[in-house]
Amino acid sequence: MAENPKAIFLDMDGTILNHLNKVSICTKEIIDDLREQGIYVFIATGRAYGEIESVVPEGFQVDGFITSNGMAGYVGEEVVFEHSLSLELVETIIEKARENKVYYELFPYENPRVTLTKDKHYVEAEIREPKPESVGINEWLSRKQAIKEKINWNERIEGTKFSKFYFFARTEEHINRWKQELDLLKEEIDFSTSISSKHNVEVMVANVNKATGINQILQRFNLSETEIMAIGDSDNDLPMLNFVGHAVAMKNAPDHIKEIANDVTEYTCDEDGVYHYLKSKFNL
Repeated sequence: MAENPKAIFLDMDGTILNHLNKVSICTKEIIDDLREQGIYVFIATGRAYGEIESVVPEGFQVDGFITSNGMAGYVGEEVVFEHSLSLELVETIIEKARENKVYYELFPYENPRVTLTKDKHYVEAEIREPKPESVGINEWLSRKQAIKEKINWNERIEGTKFSKFYFFARTEEHINRWKQELDLLKEEIDFSTSISSKHNVEVMVANVNKATGINQILQRFNLSETEIMAIGDSDNDLPMLNFVGHAVAMKNAPDHIKEIANDVTEYTCDEDGVYHYLKSKFNL
């Protein structure tokens, strides 16, 4: 048990991010306080590295990042590790996504996210108003912003290094059918999937998740999993929460996440739950 952890790993969406996709100033300040006490603080997120800057306050600093559900790890300017989807897998999945009319974003490491121009009509249709009641406002706003200004609409896939796929559907039935298609494809090509809401699924390299990413960062800092804490709220946090010495679930997490945690925050992500938990835990 990491009652006095040497490092803390924080999820973003639904954890330090509120449902308007922002990190509060008080959360930034509590992270600063912890780091001043010599406790390492890392971000462990499903977001790609390029998605982080726009949602954090000015001056936001941590000791490192695990991004794209464990696909890459960064400490300062150093790339500690980096996995990439194969071009063969990327092209195969895009063809199948087109057949199933599934919204997708492909994340190259060195360029903005990409969707092919020929798929624009059905991708945009998935984000038509009104917002389905079961879709979280944070995910909806992210997709609206992606369509408006984040996606590069390209004629072809360029480059060879890709951190992840993100898929979305406005109905659970549609995304569940797509998950079944991906499971069938896994029998031919090895890769892994992760979900953070009932309306999405992401694709990464096989046997990669937040826990594998954390393990590589721990080696870099000569730390043990028993010495660390992690806070999260979703299914893509389960490997991380099961791995660390002290697991904390957000109040807004579903019950099956709370059941495997050592603690549950008193407040939700919209009530600065991480700030209040850390302030109380460390008497700050």
